[in-house]
Amino acid sequence: MLTAILTDLHANREAVTACLGSAEQRGAERYVFLGDLVGYGADPAWVVDTVRTYVECGALAVCGNHDEATVQEAREQMHPEARAAIAWTRSRLNSDQLGFLRNLPFTASDNECLYVHAEASQPREWSYVLGPQEAMLSILGTGSRITFCGHVHEPALYELAPNGEISASMPEAGNAIALHAHRRWLAVIGSVGQPRDANPAACYALYDDEASELTYVRVPYDHATTANKIRAAGLPDFFAYRLALGI
Repeated sequence: MLTAILTDLHANREAVTACLGSAEQRGAERYVFLGDLVGYGADPAWVVDTVRTYVECGALAVCGNHDEATVQEAREQMHPEARAAIAWTRSRLNSDQLGFLRNLPFTASDNECLYVHAEASQPREWSYVLGPQEAMLSILGTGSRITFCGHVHEPALYELAPNGEISASMPEAGNAIALHAHRRWLAVIGSVGQPRDANPAACYALYDDEASELTYVRVPYDHATTANKIRAAGLPDFFAYRLALGI
C-alpha cells in the first residue's frame, strides 16, 4: 500500500492543496499527518477541516506542538511570534475544530511503523531530531522498525545498522530509497507548510510498504498567495517572508 506522509502543514492552504493533489496523482491509497496542522499560516480552519475529513475516511493524524499549544497554554519556550500566531489561530477555530486538535494522539502506529511529530522516546517533550544522537534516542525509544517524524522542517534519513552504528543522509527528492528489513530507520519528513531547507517547495513523502521504499517529494506551490494571506491577517511578517526563501 502506498501511504502519503505529511507533516508541519502550518495552516498553509495552498501548500496542503498542492501536496494532497500530488499524492493523489501518484496513487496514494492512505494518508498520515504528523502534526502541526496549525500555527504560522492564515488558514487554520480550512486545514483542520481538511485533515479531519481525511481522518474520517481512515487517515491517521497525530498531535504537534502547535496543535497542543492551540488547545492548551503555549509553553514558555515557544518564541513570541509563534505564541502570537497561536493566540490568533485559537480565535479562528470553532469548538469542533478545537476538539479535533485536543483529541489527537501523540503517536500512532501500524504494522512496523510508528508515526510521531517530534523525537519519539518522549513525544510530549517536543525535542528535535537534529542529528544521529537524537535519532538513536528516538529509534531505541520505540519498538518499531521505521519511525516517521516531523518538527524539524528539513528532510533527513537515519539508518541504524545491526552492529549499532547509525548513519545520516539527506534524501534527494524523487528517488525511491530502499528501507532494508535488517536495519531500523528514522525518516524526518520535511514540512508541507513551511520548509526550512532553503527550498521553498512543499515537502512530503510516499512510503510503499510492500516494496519497503520511501520517496521524498517536493511540490512547488503559490507561496505568494499564502504570504499575502499571512500579511492580510496581521500575523508576523516574517512568517510570510520566509516562505519564498524556504528558511
